[in-house]
Amino acid sequence: MDNKEEYLVQTEPDRAERSYNWKTAIGLQQVDGLTPSKYLIDTANANIEGKISLGKAEQLVAGYYERNIPATDDEKRNEEADKVSLRIAELLAGKTFTLSPTQLTSIHQHLFTGIYDHAGKIRVNNITKKEWILNGETVYYGDFRNIREALDYDFDKEKTFDYSLLDARKTAAHIVKFIADLWQIHAFSEGNTRTIAVFTIKYLRTLGYDVTNDTFEKNSLYFRNALVRAHYNNHKQGVKAELTYLNRFFDNLLFGEQYELKNRDLHIPS
Repeated sequence: MDNKEEYLVQTEPDRAERSYNWKTAIGLQQVDGLTPSKYLIDTANANIEGKISLGKAEQLVAGYYERNIPATDDEKRNEEADKVSLRIAELLAGKTFTLSPTQLTSIHQHLFTGIYDHAGKIRVNNITKKEWILNGETVYYGDFRNIREALDYDFDKEKTFDYSLLDARKTAAHIVKFIADLWQIHAFSEGNTRTIAVFTIKYLRTLGYDVTNDTFEKNSLYFRNALVRAHYNNHKQGVKAELTYLNRFFDNLLFGEQYELKNRDLHIPS
C-alpha cells in the first residue's frame, strides 16, 4: 500500500485568520499615514464573513479603481492603501515562504506593482528620511552600492544560525536583531516597513510562532519608530541605538505581554 500523503491545494484560511490578516493589513497602512477607503473595508468584511473569496475581493477593488480613477493626491493615497491592504491579506493567507533575499523582493513586488515604478527593484541611490521621533534627523541606511551583498550576508548568517540551544525569549531576541538589521539596509526606495512586516509575520509562522493578535494592527507605526530607534546614534546628545522598544513590541506579539506601546516614548530629547 502506498502510504504517501497527497499534496493539497491551498484554500483560504478560516474566519478568525481572515479577520487577523485583514486587520493587520489595514493597520499596517498607518506606517505611511494611509487610510483605506470605506469600499475596501466593506470588501474586507465580505471576505471575512465568507461571502466572497480573496480572488473576488481583488476583482472588486480593481474594478472599483477602473471606474473611479483617482484624480487627487488623497484619492491616490486611498488607492494605494486599498490595493496594498488587499495584497498583504493575500500574502498572509498563503502558506509559502523561503528565507532568502528573493522572498523579500518578491513581497515588495507583489505589494507595490502598479503603485511604484520600482516595485521589487533594489534602490539605485542613497536616501534619507526626516523622522519626527528624531527631531527631523535621519537613520543612516545601507549604501545602495552594497545592498545585495548586505542582504546576502544577513540571510546567509540567519540560515546557518542554530536556534536549538536557545529558549523562546532568546530566540525572539535573535529574530528581533535579524529583522532590525534587514530593515536598516532599506533595500527599496519606498515601502520598506510594510514589506519587512509581511516578511516578519511569514517568517515567524515558519518558526512555529502564533502571531494572530492585534499587535501589528494597532501598533504598526510604533513598529516602524522602534526600528528607527534601533539604528539611531547621536553620542553628542547622549542617544544610542536601542533595541528595547522593538523587543517590547515583539514581546507583546509573541508572548502576550502587555507593554504600553506609545510613540511619544520613542521621541528623543530636543
